[in-house]
Amino acid sequence: MNLPTVISELVKAQNNFDSAAYVRCFTETAVVFDEGKTHNGRVEIEQWIDKSNKEYQASMKPLDYDEKENILSAEIDGSFPGSPVILKFHFQLSNGLIQSLNITE
Repeated sequence: MNLPTVISELVKAQNNFDSAAYVRCFTETAVVFDEGKTHNGRVEIEQWIDKSNKEYQASMKPLDYDEKENILSAEIDGSFPGSPVILKFHFQLSNGLIQSLNITE
């Protein structure tokens, strides 16, 4: 699977539960939409992923990547009800970083 470098780095950071490396994949003004909540900017994104890592220990296994739409389908396995699940990660990239991420089922 041919993933953009920043998405490969995001997957690696997630699987290492490395919140600092995860947030470095985003622009300063990035926005993440997940579970009905919006996280604006690197500080909020780092708080969100750090809390998620501690609570769920979720790992990502990329399954498919739509290069045209910048959508990654991945199996997410962790300590949450219904695990594992397949989620879609809708990316908007800017200058090699993530400007927007919307996580859907």
